[in-house]
Amino acid sequence: MIQIGAKDKILVAKNPIDFRCGIDSLAGSCKEKFKEDPFSGTYFVFCNKSKCGIKILFYDGQGFWLFHKRFSKGKISWWPKGNTDLSLIDSKNFLLLIFNGDPGKVAFQTNWRDLT
Repeated sequence: MIQIGAKDKILVAKNPIDFRCGIDSLAGSCKEKFKEDPFSGTYFVFCNKSKCGIKILFYDGQGFWLFHKRFSKGKISWWPKGNTDLSLIDSKNFLLLIFNGDPGKVAFQTNWRDLT
């Protein structure tokens, strides 16, 4: 089970990766390609080219976790777009992404106060 807090930093790689990549390759991509520290406690989220699965890389202070989910039916219905390689998303959108939801089709209560 993934425990996500409201203040956790979640970065989504906009371009697909080769799902044969393991922890070392993904951590190397975070450091070299994205210029982000893989040891920072940030959740790094990746998808494959066919958009039927996601991988999440996370460092908890003692070691890396690599989560992999392959959807039984269909493909990822929503993925961040834009000009940059990474997209910062909040915990609500992260949970939607894990369960193949679409933030454009879901109504959330607005935050009373920003936690950043």
